[in-house]
Amino acid sequence: MTLPVALSGTDVIGQAKTGTGKTLGFGLPLLERVTVPADVEAGRAKPEQLTDAPQALVVVPTRELCTQVTNDLLTAGKVRNVRVLAIYGGRAYEPQVEALRKGVDVVVGTPGRLLDLAGQKKLDLKHIRSLVLDEADEMLDLGFLPDVEKIINFLPARRQTMLFSATMPGAVIGLARRYMSQPTHIRATSPDDEGTTVANTKQFVYRAHNMDKPELVARILQAEGRGLVMVFCRTKRTAADLADQLQQRGFASGAVHGDLGQGAREQALRAFRNGKVDVLVCTDVAARGIDVEGVTHVINYQSPRTRRPTCTASAAPAARAPRASRSRSSTGTTSRAGSSSTRRWTSSSTTRRRRTPPPRTSSRR
Repeated sequence: MTLPVALSGTDVIGQAKTGTGKTLGFGLPLLERVTVPADVEAGRAKPEQLTDAPQALVVVPTRELCTQVTNDLLTAGKVRNVRVLAIYGGRAYEPQVEALRKGVDVVVGTPGRLLDLAGQKKLDLKHIRSLVLDEADEMLDLGFLPDVEKIINFLPARRQTMLFSATMPGAVIGLARRYMSQPTHIRATSPDDEGTTVANTKQFVYRAHNMDKPELVARILQAEGRGLVMVFCRTKRTAADLADQLQQRGFASGAVHGDLGQGAREQALRAFRNGKVDVLVCTDVAARGIDVEGVTHVINYQSPRTRRPTCTASAAPAARAPRASRSRSSTGTTSRAGSSSTRRWTSSSTTRRRRTPPPRTSSRR
């Protein structure tokens, strides 16, 4: 829906539920506006339009999402040899600065590192033609909007701005009004589906005592037909403790949270994608935009403390899964993809339907 409008150069606000996949909605128009040597050879551009400075900028809230968007854009721009660079914290400055010196066409980055390099004049943003703010509501929740506004002040006034978000809180709407020019608001939703998650995700709420949660999660992990499982915790300490407890119970679990180094976080995600680890316990750093195939269960271990439930975002991996999936959490929701259920269990006092935990099973099937 966004492609015709974005390709025309108009500012766009794209709103779609988490899990529907918005990356190519802004990625293809963004790559199309970048001038590369192939365009000069084909006569579509003049030689003076070529530059080694970035021509497009994508701002994302988390390092994991930064890596994923970069890989998607590299794949989509492979035919035209578009140079895409990921810039995020937790990694050394020198390789990123050296890559900028050699020349890039598209920069995908997190607000903190982008602002650092722009302030040091290592990142030249004067030639940006297209700006994308991806998962803007998540950046609001993480407190990045002030940094985003500082980054926008480095950009030329004449540019295309595209803002993509699952929800549109007031601060995000205010950001759009200040920095976008007559944007077209495109909302992708089906008439018979008014929820905040995709239609193939069915959610339930369960209540459990804190001391019972590890046992409850262990029982959920013995569910018949379950595949990869993501467990979302509210704090870094809880995520690390739960991952250790699941390992002691014999489950192949890994952890992704802010106390881990970037290398350890990437290694855990890589092991999860490859199937070496089939239970990933994480905090909000993996709650948005992470695309992993084969996820059948998503568990919200604790009630979210933000005004917008984290479970809406963390249902995305199960919603994207092509196979039947179940996502459960000890906070308490369940999702159903296709004909099977995706369950989520939480201990919140939500007024949704309350179900009893599944029966104890002696062995995993």
